[in-house]
Amino acid sequence: MEQVKLLGNYTSPFNRRVIWALKLKGVPFEYIEEDLSNKSEFLLKSNPIHKKIPVLIHNGKPIAESNIILEYIEETWPENPLLPKDPYNRAIARFWIKFMEDKMPIIYAFYLSGEGEEREKAIKDCLELLRIIEEQGLSRDEKFFGGNNIGLTDLGFGFMAYQWELIEEIVGVKLMEAHSFPRLCAWAENFKTVSVISENLPDRDRLKAHMKWRRETLVGSSHHH
Repeated sequence: MEQVKLLGNYTSPFNRRVIWALKLKGVPFEYIEEDLSNKSEFLLKSNPIHKKIPVLIHNGKPIAESNIILEYIEETWPENPLLPKDPYNRAIARFWIKFMEDKMPIIYAFYLSGEGEEREKAIKDCLELLRIIEEQGLSRDEKFFGGNNIGLTDLGFGFMAYQWELIEEIVGVKLMEAHSFPRLCAWAENFKTVSVISENLPDRDRLKAHMKWRRETLVGSSHHH
């Protein structure tokens, strides 16, 4: 019998996408919650380079970094494919996964933005990012990134469907309006109506409380130096 373990953390969007992929594939796994302020020996041994979650452990062999884990899951359990068959479409899917990974600092900057010019710049950068996703990433007649079936690209963007609005609430600025970004908002709804996704979303209040606490910690420390 195959042994699959996932070391993760409840509030991490990177961990969440791995949970979704395993569930979409129907792969049974043991989930181990990590306390990131007190990392286990098992985690440090499994991911000695980055010492971060998520880590997938398949038959005793650890794999780190969420997008690499997703590719591994796709190759190891090819049934219920999450990447297109066609090489060109696969390349496009990977382009957008990489795009989102590279743009995470823009979202963090908005999440941690203070007042005045800093916030204005963060808002401008985020609106530009949303516009690119809206106009280039999503097409009019498809429910998901690259088609009518959920795939790895959607999982990479998945936090935008549930965590983005919490960031907006905490910062006190609404950017992803349906009239400005109709495709992105429709995609978010489509994404959350997939039963595997909706059954495996973090509790909103618990996540929001964590995000508020984390923001206060991070913003507080940076403003004191």
